[in-house]
Amino acid sequence: MEMEKKRLLIVTQEMEPYTEGTEVSALAAQLPKFLQDNGYELRILMPRYGVVNERRHRLHEVVRLSGMNIIVDDDDYPLIIKVASLPGSRLQVYFLDNEDFFKRKFVFDDADGQAFEDNPDRAAFFCKGAIETVKKFGWAPDFILCHGWLTGLIPFYLKTAYKTEPLFANSTVVYNVYPGEHERLGGDRFFEKAAINNLSKEDLLAYRDGDGFSINKGACAYADAIVIGSESVDTGVDYLSVAQDKPVLPWKSFDEFQSANLDFFRQLSEAEVSQ
Repeated sequence: MEMEKKRLLIVTQEMEPYTEGTEVSALAAQLPKFLQDNGYELRILMPRYGVVNERRHRLHEVVRLSGMNIIVDDDDYPLIIKVASLPGSRLQVYFLDNEDFFKRKFVFDDADGQAFEDNPDRAAFFCKGAIETVKKFGWAPDFILCHGWLTGLIPFYLKTAYKTEPLFANSTVVYNVYPGEHERLGGDRFFEKAAINNLSKEDLLAYRDGDGFSINKGACAYADAIVIGSESVDTGVDYLSVAQDKPVLPWKSFDEFQSANLDFFRQLSEAEVSQ
């Protein structure tokens, strides 16, 4: 009897060939086809930034998934879902689109290299929108793999606002840690925008880091397992101290990355079975 395929949801802030030139976009692109070839059923979600060329990548709207409104700080924002085929694979990538948050010529910074003031709003919209999209799929993932700071509220939301959602009852949330200034930018605006579904700023205390905040720290606190996605991550920093009792995959070189992740997911599956 053939074993049922494990379902793996990849939520990433960037991915080649749609966005290029970053560590996150390169590594996120390495896993999908490899994991699919090794028996995993995958779905991939990412933002539809203005830099994504719809014509070249043949994006088209998925009408049955579009039409939701996502609330951020009491304002409603329409969520449009588009889809494209990942080149060289049998996989589809679902793009979360909203004109207010993503229709701009740059990804996280403006033309002067300054971080967009509404990045916290964009993170809250994307993370909540990703969860609501999976609910609309009606597809229960065994693993939810989050790549990058923009996805850093997903572990928190799944363990709080969505903790009674049956679709995610058996999901293992894995957070990939990457370095970068954006995960510490936003200040009080982050706490105001991230509090959804009757959550309060106090519920976000895990994201506090001294006088500031760290999306990586909070995400590591709520994730079930952690992957060090970059050699540049300082594994001695405070935000990783919350992961002491959790499975952690140390940084692996590009050549080892795929097989190491596959082994890590298999170990997590075995740990679930033994519990």
